Amino acid sequence: MRKILAIIIKDAIMRFSGFSELLFFIILPIIFTFLLAGGTPSGDEDARIRLLVVDEAQTALSAQIVSELAASSAVRPEVVSRADAEEQFSQRRASSIFIIPAGLDTASLQEGTAAVDFRQQPNNLNASIAQRAIQTALRRVSSAVSAANTAVSQREEAMPFASDAEKAAYFDQSLELARELQEDTPQRVTVIRAATPDQVEYDPRANSSAGQLITWVFIPLFGISELFAYERATGTLRRLLTTPTRKATYLLGTISGQVLMAIVQMLLLVGFGILVMKLAWGRDPLALAVMLVCSALAAAAIGSAMGAFVKTSGQANGLSIMLGMVMALMGGCWYPIELFPPAIQTFVKVLPTTWAMQGMLDLVLRGGGLVDILPEAGVLLGFAAVFFAVGVWRFRYE
Repeated sequence: MRKILAIIIKDAIMRFSGFSELLFFIILPIIFTFLLAGGTPSGDEDARIRLLVVDEAQTALSAQIVSELAASSAVRPEVVSRADAEEQFSQRRASSIFIIPAGLDTASLQEGTAAVDFRQQPNNLNASIAQRAIQTALRRVSSAVSAANTAVSQREEAMPFASDAEKAAYFDQSLELARELQEDTPQRVTVIRAATPDQVEYDPRANSSAGQLITWVFIPLFGISELFAYERATGTLRRLLTTPTRKATYLLGTISGQVLMAIVQMLLLVGFGILVMKLAWGRDPLALAVMLVCSALAAAAIGSAMGAFVKTSGQANGLSIMLGMVMALMGGCWYPIELFPPAIQTFVKVLPTTWAMQGMLDLVLRGGGLVDILPEAGVLLGFAAVFFAVGVWRFRYE
């Protein structure tokens, strides 16, 4: 046991002798996970177009206009000062500005002197959509005012108002009633969603977290082949095996050390997913542990088998990176596997990354547990058994 532990410590010291390994161990995986997860909305964000609103009127009418915009399915109003809005607009950080000038009230709307200011970036589709949303909101507000004016006119014809105050109060009541009727207006279009489930289960945060975890862990484990080739080339492996150290002890120490480091790396990435990306990795810790261990064993077995055939450490390094990237891409670690043609989806089942990715997504995306990931874990253990057998059988120390 002490020999195995000594081999593990020796390999860890060699691996982390420079800062570059720390870069590939945790820094770059986190950066890629974060960037790929942020490239696509997760479904919780407000996808409406951001519209800067400057409310200089501060009247009940301007508040009603902003309220109508907030209820829009196209724009998301953000009330700011004129200076802030103009600065963002000049720097092209906003596609449009909607300014409600001072003096805009119900009286100006009744008199026909009400005016607003809308500015948009040239040839900007978002600004055009925002313009239509503003026109719709203004139309709804003016429609309510028009209905209130009609009610006042009809009442005045039937029974003249005793004073201007009574007339104004009646207008306000009519306007409020018109707004309530607008809100209670039934939808004229009924939307029926089909019961057919979406064929692509995709959450950019979950897919990025699981996919980058597999990518950045499988490649170093494939790099076990480089470790074998390096020690053969330098003669340290031959000298080690002339001591009372059996081949099984060396293999167990080397492979188990790399697997342990891989599990630590995976736990760090899982922790990042839980704490920063708010993913449900910890829903079933036992199932997660099974998937992590089985995935690491499958990748380590492939690295061991590769180490029995490669001749130089340079050859092993290039092959590990190339094979790891190709397996990650084809296994769905970068793009949902459902986007591939059916023939490719069938073919990639020969790759361990496909099964590792499906098992990880069962846990973090589909809410699965231990029973759900047993098929994927079993296949990964099968990969491990086959490739470990090949690696041990073909192992050579010179």
